[in-house]
Amino acid sequence: MDIQTAVSALGSLAQASRLAVFQRLVELGPEGAYPGDLAQALQIPATTLSFHLKTLSHAGLIEAEQQGRFIRYRANFERMQALIDFLTRNCCGGDAARCLPVAPDCAVVAGPSTARKRC
Repeated sequence: MDIQTAVSALGSLAQASRLAVFQRLVELGPEGAYPGDLAQALQIPATTLSFHLKTLSHAGLIEAEQQGRFIRYRANFERMQALIDFLTRNCCGGDAARCLPVAPDCAVVAGPSTARKRC
């Protein structure tokens, strides 16, 4: 993924309703959903939802499949993973072991310059 593609994807997610739509489609997995079901579940007017779906689709984060008279939307998991990979590329100088999340109950030991986590 290049920077322009990442900016487009992140920009499309930088709005509360679009983020909610994307999260809902991620939750639903490969099954996806029809716009009417999304509108009802998220309480978004159909015309507004249509705009959000278009924006997410243009960013490549969701895909649409025509099924007769209806369109089913699904999260594009490959694009989502590519965005995550782009954001975490070279994390911690390339040492992935240093990038692991710390358990919430870990305590910081010592001062800021020598801080380390203890679990």
